[in-house]
Amino acid sequence: MSEENIEYNIKEENSLGQVQIADEVVAIIAGLAAQEVEGVYRLAGNFSNELASKLGKKNHGKGVKVELLPGKVKVDISIEVLYEYSIPKVSSKVQEKVKQAIETMTGLKVEEVNIRIAGVRVKDEN
Repeated sequence: MSEENIEYNIKEENSLGQVQIADEVVAIIAGLAAQEVEGVYRLAGNFSNELASKLGKKNHGKGVKVELLPGKVKVDISIEVLYEYSIPKVSSKVQEKVKQAIETMTGLKVEEVNIRIAGVRVKDEN
């Protein structure tokens, strides 16, 4: 998966122009959708993402890698699951939610949503 910013052009015959969707936008959509699933504690990012979040910067695409291909998308998401939730059920719900959100908002076909379980967490009681 590429680290550079990629844009995908959606072309329509009766369009007044063209629409470009950056891979970062698709990653944000995927991240927000994944966080809506019950049982997901948070998205798990790499060290630089963790450092940025500790400095107060929100990154809704953290833990999400997106590959844009002509007309389709592949997504890899790393999540932490809350203890006592079924990992297979949470993963399946995340896959469905992410696929639906990306396809509804962008019109792109989601080919794959790969889930990586990066940890299990006990719910904070604060």
